[in-house]
Amino acid sequence: MSTLQERIGALAQERLAGMRRGIEKEGLRVLPMGGLALTPHPLALGSALTHASITTDYSESQIELITGAHKSVAGCLDELTQVHQYVLRTLQDAGGEMLWASSMPCGLPTDETIPIGRYGNSHIGRAKSIYRMGLAHRYGRRMQTISGIHYNWSLPGVSSEEYFALIRNFRRHAFVLLYLFGASPALCPCFVAGREHGLQPMGDGRQALYLPHATSLRMGRLGYQSDAQASLNVSYNGLQGYADSLHEALTQPYPAYEAIGIRNIGGDYNQLGTSLLQIENEFYGTIRPKRTVQRGERPLHALRERGVEYVEVRLMDLDPFESVGITASTMRLLDVFLLHCLLSDSPPDTPQEIAELKHNQHQTAERGREAGLLLKRQGQSVPLTEWAAEVLAECAPIAAALDAGQGGGDYAAALAQARAVLADSSLAPSAQVLAAMRGQHGCNYEAFAFAQSERARDALLAMPWSGAQQQHYEALAARSLAEQKDIEAQDQLPFEEWRQQYMDARQLG
Repeated sequence: MSTLQERIGALAQERLAGMRRGIEKEGLRVLPMGGLALTPHPLALGSALTHASITTDYSESQIELITGAHKSVAGCLDELTQVHQYVLRTLQDAGGEMLWASSMPCGLPTDETIPIGRYGNSHIGRAKSIYRMGLAHRYGRRMQTISGIHYNWSLPGVSSEEYFALIRNFRRHAFVLLYLFGASPALCPCFVAGREHGLQPMGDGRQALYLPHATSLRMGRLGYQSDAQASLNVSYNGLQGYADSLHEALTQPYPAYEAIGIRNIGGDYNQLGTSLLQIENEFYGTIRPKRTVQRGERPLHALRERGVEYVEVRLMDLDPFESVGITASTMRLLDVFLLHCLLSDSPPDTPQEIAELKHNQHQTAERGREAGLLLKRQGQSVPLTEWAAEVLAECAPIAAALDAGQGGGDYAAALAQARAVLADSSLAPSAQVLAAMRGQHGCNYEAFAFAQSERARDALLAMPWSGAQQQHYEALAARSLAEQKDIEAQDQLPFEEWRQQYMDARQLG
């Protein structure tokens, strides 16, 4: 079997040059004085149903900004920046709302007051809202206001089998990314009101709760987690096994959700279905295999028919110190890390290993910067920093190969920065957040995140913006609104008949 070094050497520069990355970045709209904006998604931003670059995630108050797939980090970051500029200019003109700079939410109103995303009167638009209502019934609305960055990544000539090998290795080594880039060690007490949480008070505890060595509460037990989904044993040993395990979760009735029912007594919809997962997107994971879907097509059907097209990395927190939530250096480290996952040996996963990986994720999310923290690897205890250092050392020739193809030393510099953070945990974003909260904001989480949100807004509004750019984004918004109207005009079936067809197991392939 060839070594990692040989596999790197065998990677043609043409293939490396074809690497693509894109970003989906979520962020809450907040009022000029703080607190969640409860206004509808601004019409000037276009249709959340059909706009390719500006949509909403769970809530009307939660904007999601999307780039295309780019061959360069700089090109991807430039598009992300421009979309931010347009959104913030639009919000500024309409009353001065901002985008929240942190992954954990701002001060929240009562759960039922958090507005669910609305997508118009088409069947698919209604289904998107009903799906979100289902999430509210299953998990509560607060959990859905957590925001993050998804990094979509592909390399030419990679088979579905190879992408699943990458995914297995990513899951094994995801703790490295949580340590390096986790930026949610604290939160507003309102987020856990009425819940058991195990967090510690920061200051007097009225304005922040935290864990002293946490990296990412978003990826810990309080974040995007589901007790119901804990029963899901999804296999990543290949497309067939993965599809089969998801198929079961999408089709088998789940008693607690059957009790909620599809409709309430008044006839309004509670959820799309009563299975463990309503639709594929409900499955929470640190990374997903993805395939572009055609209109009306179920994602699992697309995967089964045409294989894996790219992977979606889902564990990245928003960087509250960056105006667009991520840096070029972070993106380069992700490129190197994903190539390492692809090129390294990747044995099949086992139920025992999957249990270890969940343990490692929670330990790193909640205690990652603790000196001497041990993780589990094949039944043995191993120090987090030692294991992470091994992974980063193996990444060095990959960074060198990428720099050789592009000229310069940007990838090596990104790796050197990661090694510096590993060597000194006070440099980690999570430690920097706590230091800033203590040093500048009186241990007040909202005050810290609000100040970072203002700083990001001011920086982006100060950047050059041309009339041509404004016209381009206004045209995209207008086109998306027209497309939504077209979709609404095409629906023929009664909605309930359409829903039953869409949710039919045969649509899953």
